[in-house]
Amino acid sequence: MAAVIPWLVVLLAYLVGSISFAVVVSRTMGLADPRSYGSGNPGATNVLRGGNRRAAILTLLGDAAKGWVAVFAARMLAGPLGLDEWAIAAVALAVFLGHLYPVFFRFQGGKGVATAAGVLLAISPVLGVATLLVWLAVALAFRYSSLAALLAAVFAPLCHAFLFGPGLTSVAILLIALLLVWRHRANIEKLIAGTESRIGGGKANRVAKPAAARNRGAGNSARGRDRP
Repeated sequence: MAAVIPWLVVLLAYLVGSISFAVVVSRTMGLADPRSYGSGNPGATNVLRGGNRRAAILTLLGDAAKGWVAVFAARMLAGPLGLDEWAIAAVALAVFLGHLYPVFFRFQGGKGVATAAGVLLAISPVLGVATLLVWLAVALAFRYSSLAALLAAVFAPLCHAFLFGPGLTSVAILLIALLLVWRHRANIEKLIAGTESRIGGGKANRVAKPAAARNRGAGNSARGRDRP
């Protein structure tokens, strides 16, 4: 039985990660499913594109909290449950994979930025805060959420290896970082093409496009009336 417990803990972490707070919060508040608009990504950034800041904040907190709770609980219960470093590293990876590929939502998950942040904070508050500061600095400087996430993903495994040395936890963080970069591959293409949306620019774009369409329609009507 003792040999089975770590695997059950890892499975539980995956199930916790499979709770998509973007979908749950949106349904609870009577909002549109975040998978049906914007980027289609069930995450806080896309929920914010829907125009409800409160829902976006709740999504962000929920997704980060599940990553933190899973890893923190595993660390606190490591002694009684007989969990060693590999099990805790596996929990960190499992809760992240649950967010990316949630069994409760047809494996259509988010990109994992908030959940990864929660995982890092549970592994080490210093590591988590340092990574969040990198994200914040890039986001404020360039106003690209995706670019901030990508650079933070590069920073996190390097910072952990520098602070604590290489180990199984470092490997788990590296895998999380690689998965996060993979989930942002479409954003990378947009960044290269110069078409990526900036933070705070989504709502303006949604308003501007219908306005431009109305203006074009009005112009066409006027030209039609001027024809003999």
